[in-house]
Order: sequence, then structure tokens, then C-alpha cells
Amino acid sequence: MAAKIHILRSDLANKIAAGEVVQRPSSAVKELIENSLDAGARTIFVRIEDAGKSVLQVVDDGEGMSEEDARLSFRRHATSKISLPEDLENIRTLGFRGEALASVGAVARVELKTRTVDEDVGTLVRVEGDEIREVSRTACERGTSVVVKNLFYNTPARRNFLKSQQTERKQTSDVVTRMALAYPQVSWHYVSDEETLLNLAPASFEERVCDIVGKKQFEQLVRVQEKTDYVSIDGYIGRPDFGRKSRTDQFLFLNGRYIVNRAINHAVFQAYEHLLVKGSFPFFILRLTVDPRNVDVNVHPSKLEVKFENESNMYRLVLSVIRKTLASNDLVPAMEMAGVEAGGGIDARLRFGGSQDAPDPMAIPGQIDLDQLFQRARYAPEGVAVNSLTPILRREPVERIVAQEAEQGGGHEGRAIWQVHNKYILSQIKTGIMIVDQHVAHERILYERALASFENNLPASQQLLFPQTVQLTPGDYSLVRDLLPHLETLGFVLKPFGKHTVVIEGIPADVRVGSERKILQDLLDEFRNNEHHATVDARDNLAKSFACKAAIKAGDRLTVQEMVGLIDQLFLTTMPYVCPHGRPVVVKISLDELDKRFGRT
Repeated sequence: MAAKIHILRSDLANKIAAGEVVQRPSSAVKELIENSLDAGARTIFVRIEDAGKSVLQVVDDGEGMSEEDARLSFRRHATSKISLPEDLENIRTLGFRGEALASVGAVARVELKTRTVDEDVGTLVRVEGDEIREVSRTACERGTSVVVKNLFYNTPARRNFLKSQQTERKQTSDVVTRMALAYPQVSWHYVSDEETLLNLAPASFEERVCDIVGKKQFEQLVRVQEKTDYVSIDGYIGRPDFGRKSRTDQFLFLNGRYIVNRAINHAVFQAYEHLLVKGSFPFFILRLTVDPRNVDVNVHPSKLEVKFENESNMYRLVLSVIRKTLASNDLVPAMEMAGVEAGGGIDARLRFGGSQDAPDPMAIPGQIDLDQLFQRARYAPEGVAVNSLTPILRREPVERIVAQEAEQGGGHEGRAIWQVHNKYILSQIKTGIMIVDQHVAHERILYERALASFENNLPASQQLLFPQTVQLTPGDYSLVRDLLPHLETLGFVLKPFGKHTVVIEGIPADVRVGSERKILQDLLDEFRNNEHHATVDARDNLAKSFACKAAIKAGDRLTVQEMVGLIDQLFLTTMPYVCPHGRPVVVKISLDELDKRFGRT
């Protein structure tokens, strides 16, 4: 009987192994940059075309390789970083597995040029699909240049699973940005489709952070510095009011290596406690320096995951350092309470965030949630258990509701309408009362207006008297360039202004003047956040993102005229009962229901 088990051919095994290291163009760029940094490069040039699918190139001025080393570099597990088993316990380089060039060469056409300082002529190596096609001498600068063409040309299934141009370009931009943050002493040049996205000279860490995030955002950051026997922590965190709507602006580095660690991310988030607005995440750039013998980076081929010798210890250290930084910069809110006790005066200060037993700083003594109030008085037929108030939205025709509204006294002055806690609008209708969430109501209105603008190509803009200059991260700038036609249809008038800066000359008519910078940044954050929730259509995603960020917020005080106008516009939409994300907009409580609650039946 013939054996069923056989050894895979080397070319097939290499393709399988390559998938662990090179998952997309940004993975190849990351591996090549790590090789450049390990070679002592002081200048690194990165170029991509077609989001890296057609061409990606990394050039450095490092120490270069001899002809023999250049040949060996494409062999799997060929490396100069380690040689003995004990070396794995003391890794001080970014690369060490000897898989980068071998993995790239297995799934692409690669051209490598390299020269050491001792040589007058360099070496050229051409590899195609794991096979060396040419080795020759060539003239080149000192250092190494690697050009990767037609990535995944021989693994079409992997190529077909790549995301959109915009997503793949963003991934590569993120990789280069992270490396530039981790190595400010290196000069970085990054070009995408002949457009320079980064051109950074060697700088201090502080200057590099300012270059990447922009001067205005840098002013919202707070320096973190702490050194213990176990770890050194250095970096920046955002002020609580600088919270972002996604986790994209969170950078964690360990010994110069960008890593992903949920425990540390959670420690930072936990340190803020109630300081952040619900649904937002802290901005942070943290550099951890730990003895390599106390951490294991050999966890995954991508080297993004690490294991600390004492995970819980590291968690507590980071939590403590971030809390200390927030408190020492007066970022923890304080409330003073004065009262009289037994004829004497007392003065107690409560700090929120330092204790789990601290009360909610937004709570009002004696305040009772409306749902709880209704629950206590709710009429329950015998044998029916009622656990919570679950309003049923009767989908009455819009015309009927509008007609009911018109019967309430004719005009704004005669309409019974109130704003509750600057969050909900309570209005009397013929059959009872109606409660409207002001934010999601406005969101529904703006969403349908945005879709109408896209459909009719009739943008409504208001020109700014003083144009606003906004400096973006390379990824955000690239996203703005991709979305520019859609943003213009929405009503934005944006002009690229060199590097990764745009000038806002006009904004949609629905955006309040003075909030244009924040709206644009929040819009980009929300757009990316929606991308992760399978929102395929870019225009629909943009309409949802714009509506969410431009809508009035919970806490905004409205006049009677504004409330009436909001409700009237809401019931002219095609679906006034839910917001674009599916949240309910309107709750109606009938007179019969009120009568039941007060025992009138």
C-alpha cells in the first residue's frame, strides 16, 4: 500500500510559510524596513505604486551585503542576527527569524542591489517565485535597495483577498508612520504613486511626534516619563477631551519594535476611567524599554505579539504611570462640596478616577432615571412579568403624524414642547406624548440630505471668511485625497497644501462655523470605524460618518424654534424612526398608556 504522507515540495512549503510573514504589501514593507534598521541605516526611502501591489521599494544607506551574503539572504532561515539557541532569550534586533527576504521572494519578483563600504562595485540579485534568476555585479550606492514587483503574482487567491487600494495604502502608511515615530534619529522619505507623503529629517522624539501628529494636536498631548528597575516608559498621552472615536491613534513600542498588546492598551484606557466621553478612546504614543531577557518576542512570525515575563506586573505599572501623569497635570476633575454638620462647617473634596467607589461626576443628587420612574408605576396585567419599559414604535404614516402635530395649536407658539436634560425633546401630540432623541434625529436628517447631495450632485457650501489649515497624519491625508470628490459633493471645499496638510476653504451648510477642523478629523475617524463594520459603499459610509459628527449633540441647548424645526424636518425624512446606525429616534407614549401608569383605568 502506497504511503499517504509525503514531504511537501520546497516551493510549495515556502509559499505556505510566506503567508505567515507577508500577508499584504504593508507586511513586506515592514519586514524590509526592519532589515534596513538592523543594518544601521540613517536614511530610509520607501516607495509604493498601486498601493504596493505592483511595486514597492525600500532603499537604505546601511552597511550593505557582500555577494555571498546577498545570495544567502534569500534562503529560508538565513540570518546574521542569531546563531545559538540562547540568543533567542536576548534579542536586541528587529529581525532574527531569517524569513523576510525568503518569504517576499517566494511570492513576488524581487530585485536586490547592495554594496558594502569596502566594495567599489555592488551585487545584483534577481529572484522570481523563490528561484534565483540572476546574480551579477552592478554599480550602486552603499547600502541596500529592494524592489518588489507583482506581489502575490503566483498566489492569486492571496492577491484576490487584498482589500481596496485605499485600505492597503493606509496600512502601508501606518507602518511607515510607526517606524518614523520609533526611530526619530533616522531620516524618512515615503512616496506613494509619485506623491511624497513623508519627508522627515532626523529629529528628537518630541520634534518627530510634533511632525507626525501636527502642532495643534501636539499641544493637546501630555508627556509621560517614568523609569523603574523593570521598565522605562516614555511617550505622550492625549488629554481626556482629545479622545478619538477609534483605536487607530494608539502607538505602543517595545525596545524600538511596534507591538500589539491588549493588556497594556486596557491599562491605559482604565487609567482614564470616567474622564473620557463614552465611546471614545485615548490617544497615546508609548515607548517601553525592557531588558530583552524579560520578554519573549518569538511568539508569532509577524513579531507584533510579545509575552512579558510578568504580564500582571506590567499592567499595573502602566496603569499606575498613566494615572500619575493624569493627576499631576490636573487632568482629573475635582468637585468641592460644602455643607453643615452638627453646627460646624465641613469641606470635602472628591476626586473622580482614583477610586472605584467614587460617584459619577455627572450624577445629580436625587435624579431618577425616567425609565426607572415609569417602571415603578407601570401597570402589569396579572400573570405578566414586566422587566423593563419597552416602547413599541407604531409605524404610522408620516402624513398622519404631521397632521396630528398641526392640530396642536397651529404654529410654533401654540405647540407644547420641552427639552429634557438638553438631550431629549418632549412634545405633546394628539394621542399622547412623543420623546425624540435630538442627536439621532438630526443625524437622520443630515444623513438623508447627504445622500440627496450625492444623488443630485448639488453641494451646499458656506465659504469661510478665514480658511483653516489642518495638518493630518499621512494615513488621514491619503484618505482625504481618496475621498476628495465625495467630500466636495457634501459641501467641503478642501485644497491640498503640500506635505500632508489641507486648507479648508468651505464647509457644508449644516456644519457650525468654528468646528470645521474637529468635524473633518472626527469624520475621518468615523469613516474608518464604519469600515470595520462591513459598510461597503464609500458614499453611504461617508454620509453616515458626516451625519454622526455634524449633528447636534446630547447636551446642546435648543430654542423652541430649533426644536420645532428639528421635529418638522425629521418627519419629512423617509424613515424618521431610526438613525442611519439603527438606533431608535422616536418613542411615543399614548394617553391610554399614561392612564394605565397612573391607575386611571
